[in-house]
Amino acid sequence: MSEWRIYQGVREPHDGIDRLPAPPPWRDFEHTGEVTPFDRNVESHGDRRLPNADAYKAEEDTVEAVNTALYLRRPLLVTGDPGVGKSTLAYAVARELKLGTVLRWPINSKAGLRDGLYQYDSLGRLEDAGVTRAARDAPPGSEEEEERATDIGRYLRLGPLGTALAPYALPRVLLIDEIDKSDIDLPNDLLDVFEEGMFEIPELSRVADRHPTVRVRPADDGEPVKVVSGKVRCRTFPFVILTSNGEREFPPAFLRRCVRLNLPAVDSDERLRTIVKAHLPTAAEDVDEVINRFLSHAASGELATDQLLNAIYLVSRTTGDGAPSLDRLSELVFQHLNTTVPAKP
Repeated sequence: MSEWRIYQGVREPHDGIDRLPAPPPWRDFEHTGEVTPFDRNVESHGDRRLPNADAYKAEEDTVEAVNTALYLRRPLLVTGDPGVGKSTLAYAVARELKLGTVLRWPINSKAGLRDGLYQYDSLGRLEDAGVTRAARDAPPGSEEEEERATDIGRYLRLGPLGTALAPYALPRVLLIDEIDKSDIDLPNDLLDVFEEGMFEIPELSRVADRHPTVRVRPADDGEPVKVVSGKVRCRTFPFVILTSNGEREFPPAFLRRCVRLNLPAVDSDERLRTIVKAHLPTAAEDVDEVINRFLSHAASGELATDQLLNAIYLVSRTTGDGAPSLDRLSELVFQHLNTTVPAKP
């Protein structure tokens, strides 16, 4: 019997994604359109988050949740305190399964669905059309202006979500970071896109009778995506990770369509020591003392593991005259995340 786990949390790249079985019938997006190629070598993109992905160690619950989402072609909603590795999980999966660069969509209170799908530079197109018409002395509606309509793809760019839904043969990895910061409508707006695996670009639909296929740049500047009849359709559903720090609740309809995973806070010295060794393998001096101080501070307020890494990095580099003491470094770095800094009088 073959290995059930496609993602294994082993930190070594492999071709396990090729063993991913066919989706459930209700999540099958296969169509006969042309496949868009993409670079599966994540190392070639030089993402600064890759070192964290190399060091990431997934617990068994995390491995099971990732594989459940892969099999069911459903988004994975990851919750937990800041610094527990919610975003890093996306990079770890992309690296291990050789699924190319992560398509990251950072969310804020003003983010809307279209921001993730595509951007259209209408002003740039109007300006270019005016300049070209003047240069050619071509009146509106002429053959020259009609010819320029074929270049509409130059003024369009797919967003991270839109790129993830392009017709790739393998799932792209999409990170929708801090979805809990979004406007209240965004989770519901995502439902239809997640269910249908497609979206429409009205600017292309309007010219589809004359220009049925238009090449559009993806978010990662990879191979242009051929958009047919103004619609972008996925061939296989992307692997979507949505992260949340728990700042808001989500509607039941949204939760029903997600696989959910909660990453617990890292609160044992053994796990912390493993994290430190993975990120700072040469660190040795005072590591145990810094970890003990971190755990002591964490007992009275919220801390993130990257604060521990910051402290250990500083300890290894604060030697010589004028260097702050370990007590002072602890005060500077181990400041509780759930405490408001008092305003100066």
